[in-house]
Amino acid sequence: MKHILIVLLCLSLTSAWAQNPAPAGPQQKAIALLGGTIHTGTGQVITNGYITFDKGVITGVGEASAMNRNTGDVQVIDVTGRHVYPGLISPASLVGLQEIASVRATVDSREVGVLNPNVRSLIAYDSDSDVIPTIRNNGILITQAMPIGGTVSGSSSIMHTDGWNWQDAVLRKDDGIWLNWPGYYARDFDMETFQSVVKKNDKRDEAIRAVQLVFAEAKAYAEGTTPATTNLKFESMRGLFTGKQNLYVRADYAKDIIEAVRFAKAAGVPNVVIVGAEDVDKVTGFLKENSVPVILSPLHRLPNREDEPVDLPYRLPGILQKAGVMVGLSYSEEWWRTRNLPFLAGTAVGFGVSDREEALKMVTANTAKILGIDGQVGTLERGKQATLVVSKGDILDMRTNVIEQAFIQGRQLNLDDKHKRLYNKFKTKYGK
Repeated sequence: MKHILIVLLCLSLTSAWAQNPAPAGPQQKAIALLGGTIHTGTGQVITNGYITFDKGVITGVGEASAMNRNTGDVQVIDVTGRHVYPGLISPASLVGLQEIASVRATVDSREVGVLNPNVRSLIAYDSDSDVIPTIRNNGILITQAMPIGGTVSGSSSIMHTDGWNWQDAVLRKDDGIWLNWPGYYARDFDMETFQSVVKKNDKRDEAIRAVQLVFAEAKAYAEGTTPATTNLKFESMRGLFTGKQNLYVRADYAKDIIEAVRFAKAAGVPNVVIVGAEDVDKVTGFLKENSVPVILSPLHRLPNREDEPVDLPYRLPGILQKAGVMVGLSYSEEWWRTRNLPFLAGTAVGFGVSDREEALKMVTANTAKILGIDGQVGTLERGKQATLVVSKGDILDMRTNVIEQAFIQGRQLNLDDKHKRLYNKFKTKYGK
């Protein structure tokens, strides 16, 4: 028994040493970042600027020469030679819902069943995930925790990447319902050849009828008088028909995208967002005409077809921008790679996006607008939340993206993480 207690004590000490840093406390005094290059997220760049914030809210942004020097009880931080950006936003993410794919106990991103609009990713969000500190160290301060699985997966919520629990971390609860559109074709994995194969979806018609029925019943429920008995599934969809929630539709093929948008409009859903959209270059006119924004799947991949240009995925953001379609970038279900989100925007600059500030919008302002949080975050403007980062260099360039300071609602974060701890550990062992 004595030996068991000793082992347990050692394990607990090891676990304590490896814990994530404690969440930041509330902002105690006004802060002024002075002398840096301010990228506001609106397209404006102030080369020698200032930004002030107090009680978690931005109180001023402008040229350093115009700053009121009678700062009084203000903490002035010199960021000369640094770049200041809005906190990056990662939409359509499994961060906080999935830790290790091969360990079932750490996977809480899906529920059994096919039609689960009442499932809430909010309460499954794990604020203690080891992945979370690694993504904020590349500038990602906001993530959208999305459910997956089934046909109607449930509702997503928008979370800060700092907080003791989901109640502390949440920025917007239940922002939208997620629908996996039943496409003409379905992808499968051949275990013999270890290759992805595309097969005809024989259950498509049946699945679409089920979706049509649940949306029709939910709309009737939302339009009716107060029911004697609350239906949790229909209650969770009420906001879809009033515009308070988005309908996020996962669809890749061009025909599926068109059909999904037409279905949503016919069902009385005003706010539709297409997620994935690997064939989106074929339907840009349709999306523009219907004012439908897009959250693209990861750009760092091969094209779907052998006869497509190898760089087509890289060019999709530029194609959408030129067509006038609002676009955000994501790492979708590849949660472990979410830290590389800013580099997707950097890639897009080299493949058709007009300039770096437009690419920055695809991970800040555009995404905030798509998610319905643009009144709070996404740009550095007076009155918005002080959620921002200070980088040593260009945040979209993996060579110079070195986050030195980060603030969420004015709270300065501890930027320690597991990657840094391991780096320092083995740097001591193997090199200088």
